[in-house]
Amino acid sequence: MGTLHIVGLGPGDPDSIPLGSYEMMRRGFPVVLRTREHPAVKRLEEAHVPFESCDDLYQTSDTFDAVYEAIVARLIHLAEHHPHVVYAVPGHPLVAERAVQMLLAQPHPGVEVELGPGQSFLDLAVASLGIDPIEGLLLLDGLALRQDQLNPRLHTFIAQVYDRDVASDVKLTLMQLYPDEYEVVIVRAAGVRGEERIERVPLYEIDRLPWLNHLTTLYVPPASEAAVLYRDLHEAPRIVEVLRGPNGCPWDRKQTHASLRKYVIEEAYEVADAIDAGDPDHLAEELGDLLLQILLHARIAEEAGEFALRDVFAGLAAKLVRRHPHVFGEEVAETPDDVRGIWEQVKQDERRNEEREESALSGVKFAGPALGVAQEVQKAAAKVGFDWSNEDDVWQKVKEEMNELDMERRREPRDGAKLAAEAGDLLFAVVNLCRFLKLDAESVLAQATRRFARRFRYVEERLRSDGGSWETASPEALDAYWNEAKIAFSPSN
Repeated sequence: MGTLHIVGLGPGDPDSIPLGSYEMMRRGFPVVLRTREHPAVKRLEEAHVPFESCDDLYQTSDTFDAVYEAIVARLIHLAEHHPHVVYAVPGHPLVAERAVQMLLAQPHPGVEVELGPGQSFLDLAVASLGIDPIEGLLLLDGLALRQDQLNPRLHTFIAQVYDRDVASDVKLTLMQLYPDEYEVVIVRAAGVRGEERIERVPLYEIDRLPWLNHLTTLYVPPASEAAVLYRDLHEAPRIVEVLRGPNGCPWDRKQTHASLRKYVIEEAYEVADAIDAGDPDHLAEELGDLLLQILLHARIAEEAGEFALRDVFAGLAAKLVRRHPHVFGEEVAETPDDVRGIWEQVKQDERRNEEREESALSGVKFAGPALGVAQEVQKAAAKVGFDWSNEDDVWQKVKEEMNELDMERRREPRDGAKLAAEAGDLLFAVVNLCRFLKLDAESVLAQATRRFARRFRYVEERLRSDGGSWETASPEALDAYWNEAKIAFSPSN
């Protein structure tokens, strides 16, 4: 069995090579460097330590993943033919060394991997900038940076920003969160005498610096400006938590799921209206208002121990993966119709798994405008024979419900729950009557509302033209104006 000893060369300065690493490389074992482009290599050359490097693999491979795979293959081959092989990397073996992680994750028969000492560049970079990592620190790879990794409240170090192309990609990713002028720090060769360079520059300039190299790290300080923090995905939930807290907003603190129900519907309609208007800025604003409702409901639920916002995200993510087996699984879908078929099949499977009793109402979607849902419920019940015999019977039911509501409203003291129940029964009966009259209740009410609005505006115009006002106009005058409006805006107009 061969042993692969992985050691670190330290952050850069030749005098900072860990003693254990230096002694291991001087034992006469085959030494492989990931790269010879490191200041500490000078000390190996002075000590006449023979070595080979993997720099040639960077020239012959198309991607970094291919480079790392080739490095692993080379090291395993050597370890299979030598009892001891030393692999030396810049800094620390466990910091920003993908090939090392691959070696540890994929054991190879006949080869034992042993980690040795090292010192990360991060130690010296933190010391050079006077930062305490306990305040919260992110260390990210400039070659694979994603905006979902960013947290503006933390000290952020982005390693491997070794040329202007990488710096440009890093800059564009950071600009999703930070302003163009946000001050960042470029740290090159921290702690290396004669090569260390630390400069503060605005973010938009980082890919214009000609002196970037393989020892360059970008530091992004924690943000305190609202312009940055407000763009972070965690900030709005934090603000909602404050609003619901002991010293928060009295209105927000008293809200419940039930009291917010109408606002969810209202905001959804406003989103739809913004889509129809084709105004992106207005749509972004309305989507924010709808998101507020989601955050409030999630916060209320968390306070009650029901669920948290992360449960909402987890449920959504699981459903998206489950309902897209053609993306995340083995199914194949080449057309939108294929996708629709898969989607419906998955939904049917989910309903079967819920083990609900079959009902004539199983196919009714109760999520929707109340009038439309009432119509669908009545149609579903009618299909199995649970329905009125004729239109006159429905009309009698409407009058019966009107009388019951009238009796309830006259009762003292009033019972709000019973009033709501009787009013609901009346509305449901009217929807039934519309169905028998072959009218769509939703459309009928929408038309009536628009008709009322036109007539109301007519009355406003007549008041203004006659020099009157709502405060001074008599009931008789308002009735006269309203009758004029009914003629001007009759249902046939």
